[in-house]
Amino acid sequence: MTRLPALQLPRCLLDPRVALPCADAEGLVAVSLEHHDGRISAIRPVPAAQCEGAPLALTPLVDAHVHLDKAWSAAAFPNPPGTMEGALAANLLEIEARTPEQVAARAERALEKAWRQGCRALRSHVDSLGPAASGGWEVLQELRRRWAGRVELQPVALAPLLHWATPEGEALARRVAVDGGLLGGVVGPPFARRSYDPERLRTLLRLADRLGCGIDLHIDESDRDPARGLRRLVGLLEHEPIAVPITCSHASSLALLREGPLACLAERMAALGLSVVALPLTNLWLLGKRQGQTPLRRPQAPVRQLQAAGVVVAMASDNVADPWYPGGDFDPLELLRLAPVLSQLSPWQRLGLAPFCSGAARLLDLEWDGVLREGGPADLVVLGCGSWGELLARTPDRRVLRNGRWLPPPLAADGALGPFLASLAATDPDPAMRPLPVVP
Repeated sequence: MTRLPALQLPRCLLDPRVALPCADAEGLVAVSLEHHDGRISAIRPVPAAQCEGAPLALTPLVDAHVHLDKAWSAAAFPNPPGTMEGALAANLLEIEARTPEQVAARAERALEKAWRQGCRALRSHVDSLGPAASGGWEVLQELRRRWAGRVELQPVALAPLLHWATPEGEALARRVAVDGGLLGGVVGPPFARRSYDPERLRTLLRLADRLGCGIDLHIDESDRDPARGLRRLVGLLEHEPIAVPITCSHASSLALLREGPLACLAERMAALGLSVVALPLTNLWLLGKRQGQTPLRRPQAPVRQLQAAGVVVAMASDNVADPWYPGGDFDPLELLRLAPVLSQLSPWQRLGLAPFCSGAARLLDLEWDGVLREGGPADLVVLGCGSWGELLARTPDRRVLRNGRWLPPPLAADGALGPFLASLAATDPDPAMRPLPVVP
């Protein structure tokens, strides 16, 4: 049995059945945790006199929407104007040049970083049409097997809606279903009849339902045509419900609806069991951009209105250093830090933290909801800060505990850990402090 020093954790990440003091103004409770054989064995309150200086801790976070196959491709395929059109053009060039070896190196680097930085699950869309399609899917399946138990990887086959109506598309869908993946597509402008046929979306819905395969759509990633794709999806499902889960990624133009229609559509989405992944980094970078102007509209998924209607919402990284967004590093804490500025979410409130942990876990249907309880995983992210304010002020050092073992740490900017985080290795009988490998 190993006992950890006093930690401050959000009350919503601690078993509600455990008798603990009321949370403080930041939603935190000081606790002492014990673990054995990779499982939590005890959760006890810490007297106020003993918790001064106790660090903030979370359970490992979940990133519900990424693109491993194109990560770190921005340098070779830049998008200097930072526009949707430029991103698409550069992305098409990158796909033509992409090799399975590049996908493997990018994804391996991303998983290593995400794991050490405190992420326990990723859902990655992978381009699944064109010369690089087959190799990319096979690479992610192999990585999914190798990383099982460290980072749960959920692959989504991303292809145009029209492809799912072809024999090749149906064959791909059958393979995805066998592999336990999801089907993906893009629903967005232009919605003119000659370029968008609702029957294509219906075909995908029926195919996924027949195969028992979940769906994750890029939908309404736009600064115009408010929620037009979502309204069509909801209309189809109300007339012809399906049994498989459907995730609506982006849903940016939903925010352009007036308050009444937005609330009504959100309630219809909740009634159908639709979930949403908000992707503010890429959306705020690309959408509403006009040459020589500061955008007056910055559409992103209206997280709080969706939550109020009962829709499960996650917030995710989306693109990392690719033509769609030039930043990012697969650090789940960085997005959590930015959420108050990007989306006015307060992580000290339950619904403000849920899109990164319990809500995201529910959306991905993970076995563990991220709440610490006796008998549950001894998994933690211990931060080199003692309050939410300190977390928002700067990216903190951290130590990650997985299955009761401390992972080799991601180094701080100056190459050194703070004294408290460095001392945690003393609680591990075999810390295995090997350096982070460099992936070219």
